Amino acid sequence: MYDRFNRNINYLRISVTDRCNLRCTYCMPEEGIQLLRHEDILSFDEITNFTKVAVENGVTKVRITGGEPLVRKGITTLVRMISEIKGIRDLSMTTNGVLLKQFADELRAAGLQRVNISLDTIDPEKFKTITLTGNIIDVFEGINAAKNAGLIPVKINCVIKESKEEEEAKAVTRFCKDNNLEIRYIRQMDLVNGHFSMVDGGTGGDCSLCNRLRLTANGKLKPCLFNNIEFDIRELGFEKAIKLAVELKPECGSKNETGAFYNIGG
Repeated sequence: MYDRFNRNINYLRISVTDRCNLRCTYCMPEEGIQLLRHEDILSFDEITNFTKVAVENGVTKVRITGGEPLVRKGITTLVRMISEIKGIRDLSMTTNGVLLKQFADELRAAGLQRVNISLDTIDPEKFKTITLTGNIIDVFEGINAAKNAGLIPVKINCVIKESKEEEEAKAVTRFCKDNNLEIRYIRQMDLVNGHFSMVDGGTGGDCSLCNRLRLTANGKLKPCLFNNIEFDIRELGFEKAIKLAVELKPECGSKNETGAFYNIGG
């Protein structure tokens, strides 16, 4: 699928839940959020059937996100359903890693190929400050479980404020080098004010190369993270929602005043 700016739209990111087991300060408000009703969240069949249509229209790369995708009950079943769709060449997941020790082997057996794990510090106390509820040992064990299960390459997403030369980022860099992990530095973003930049070590944030569509947990298809445009796949139907999202994908991001990272998946 090519949009009007000749970008090949072949990447679908699927948020399977707006729930998370951490409360990272830059993602979820400390006071909590208004969670989606269970009946509003897409079923596994809806997600799978939509993904099939997206693949038929040219999608070859799928990433499962959240919230935290591993808190969605039966997540390995969904992974298996998606992995069985012919035409997907790259099936991955972004996770905070807390539950990976429990799920890594099941996910690999279900067809997941690799994971990106969020890690902004390797200091236990600072990790708890950032996440409010997290234990960094769970993440370390999850990283090892992912490697042992063959979910490779394991990539680390490190959120920075300004530069990868910040002390916390440098410590994460050393950790990655010592543990044969790839690292991506993601400057802290602001949806409402339109603050975003290119990912250091990846292609995210480069609007001229953006090949992504994003499906929210409640069935809104977004052609751009930094834009309010969205199309309801239940109301419009899968084909029409995809067609409109590709046709109306903006040339560049601006602002998103209606969504948040916890329910779009970043």
